[in-house]
Amino acid sequence: MTTVADSQPSASPGPAVSTPSRRVGSVRRTTTHDSSRSDGLDGPVRLVARGRDLLTLPDGQGVVLDEAGLEIVVNDSLEGRILEFSLDPPHDGTDSLIGATAFAGFRRSVGALIPDDRGSGSVRFQILDDLPTALMLSGRVLRAAGLGLGIPMKPGKPSNVDICAGWIDDGVAVRGYSEKGPPLFPAPDSPPVEPADDPLGWHPHPDSVPHSTRRRRRLDLWRDGELARIDCFFRDSHFDEDGLEGVVHEWTVRAAVDPASLEVVECEAGYGALPFPECPGAAASAGRLVGGPLVGLRRRVLKEMVGTSTCTHLNDQLRSFEDVGTLLRRLDSAAD
Repeated sequence: MTTVADSQPSASPGPAVSTPSRRVGSVRRTTTHDSSRSDGLDGPVRLVARGRDLLTLPDGQGVVLDEAGLEIVVNDSLEGRILEFSLDPPHDGTDSLIGATAFAGFRRSVGALIPDDRGSGSVRFQILDDLPTALMLSGRVLRAAGLGLGIPMKPGKPSNVDICAGWIDDGVAVRGYSEKGPPLFPAPDSPPVEPADDPLGWHPHPDSVPHSTRRRRRLDLWRDGELARIDCFFRDSHFDEDGLEGVVHEWTVRAAVDPASLEVVECEAGYGALPFPECPGAAASAGRLVGGPLVGLRRRVLKEMVGTSTCTHLNDQLRSFEDVGTLLRRLDSAAD
């Protein structure tokens, strides 16, 4: 049986139950990161990531603009030492990542290895950029099985106190932290979001398996008069020993951009399910993007969006907006 420690989940309005229909004249980017442990809970973690950009034409037909995938095997979800690594489209030199960690310094290593990808707005860069935090999610499997994460504790407190709203000092997560890790909240059941009536609504991705985790992202972009609109969805989920899916984190961000200046003019976040009662307090931080440019957003969010008024998972979602300029150019090119 899954061991669930006593915790107080956030007052969630509930997970999303569907994916919006694809809009005519829009681009939809979807990505998934699936982490599994086929050799047992104490064995290596295999992460399979897939992503796709899909243009929807006036007649509803979908045209693939870009797609990518990667597979990585690491020794565990704590050290994250890379044992196997493959990338599609491939790039010379990725063998140099074998033996390195997929956590600290991974994004820097990828940036040095594939310097042109950062500014390309490609799906390949997005799935690489999202890999460290998606892999970190796989530790949920161990906690759900009643096992410890093996993270060293400072005397009386975890090392990530005040890193975000959910880890505020004296909050539920910090007070409930033990030698096994953070308190485990009862994750709500995860409704399927892949639309049954639209096989192109999401890209193909691996089937779920017990004792695994999945990170989903969807970003819809379309023209609305003089603005470009963004609807961006994110969900982390965990599949227990019976293969039942529960929502760990879920955010939706809606924003508007001036296509001429690529400046954010509107940005608002809402949540579907979050682990701790303090987490929803980070929603207001999305408004900080208003008035700023999309260019350089990934670095700016990492540098400026810190502390207890923010959320690391929401920040990753906001960072992905840097690619909107590329997606908008592709959308406009298709219209011409």
